[in-house]
Amino acid sequence: MRWRPRTTRRELVAQILHYPGTMRSDNITNTQKRASDPLPTLQGTMHLRHIEMFQAILQVGTLTDAASLLNISQPAATKLLQQAERRLGFPLFIRAKGRLHLTPESQLLKGQIEHIFSHLCDLQMLATNIARAETRLLRVVTTPTLANAIIPQSITRLRRMMGKISIELATQHSREMFKSIVLRESDVGFTLQESTHPDVRCEPLCTGSLTVIAPRGTWVGREATLPIPVEALADANLVGISVVDSLGRQLQSYLEQLSPPPRVSIWVQTYQIARDLVANGEGLALVDPFMGASSGASVQARPVKPAVPMTLYAAYRVDVPLNSVQRQFVQCMRLAASEAVANLPLSSAKTGSACTLVHAD
Repeated sequence: MRWRPRTTRRELVAQILHYPGTMRSDNITNTQKRASDPLPTLQGTMHLRHIEMFQAILQVGTLTDAASLLNISQPAATKLLQQAERRLGFPLFIRAKGRLHLTPESQLLKGQIEHIFSHLCDLQMLATNIARAETRLLRVVTTPTLANAIIPQSITRLRRMMGKISIELATQHSREMFKSIVLRESDVGFTLQESTHPDVRCEPLCTGSLTVIAPRGTWVGREATLPIPVEALADANLVGISVVDSLGRQLQSYLEQLSPPPRVSIWVQTYQIARDLVANGEGLALVDPFMGASSGASVQARPVKPAVPMTLYAAYRVDVPLNSVQRQFVQCMRLAASEAVANLPLSSAKTGSACTLVHAD
């Protein structure tokens, strides 16, 4: 990726590195024109352009390729690297077998430089997304489970109400989703986990109960219409959900209370995969109520008793109010979730507010 630093990004790195004074542009052409202009003599400081060069060499391994990546000439890249090493007071790279390798000193810098570079990329992404925010009507991000459970009917309902609007849909796990919202890559996200990030608001839409799914024919008669006691899962053949987030840890803690514990021989990371394995006869699985209600004819679903609440949240930035289209889609999701939970045996959806649609202005 080729990009040139902007003034605001230089100032950010200046603050991080505690560089005293205004940072120079370090444009190679201008530097060559001002060859008589002496460099600051303070050792142990780096300019943003030096960080770019360091990171480019890490990526491609040679000075020639690094120069190409930064869209500068090789002599300019050589001069930039020498300038960085002179400022720092020690060499950054040694040449071996035609490639550049980190010195022991630069190895100590590597982690912090990558951290700074990552923040600069985030800053650039944020600036880009602010500039193009008005060009995309609705940018939605959701967890993989919800993308297959209630997102499709919500999109259909919205487009029937508001016409053929443009929608960009992405799937991410909750942690990545919240970062996407903070960086304005997405307008609104949907997840079963509440964020504690100060820039993200999580609006509760609907609460259902943890649900057990089983292959069709496992339960018959009246039994299939009632919630399932949690004790019935003791020693049951279960498809496990990997402990990768707070929700997974909650499920793991829930199952550890059973005696004997369920027999788990298959572990998966998403409810969708668990549903597909159950449909193929691999045992039971604990899933969210929205997946449970949309599992199809090959799977049966029953909420557990006592109920274990699971809440669907709409996530968006606290400082940017939803526009009429985004708010309408949130309402479509609220209604779709409530309808899904209401279809479970003896289940009643608890909603954060009335599930009525708000017509766009």
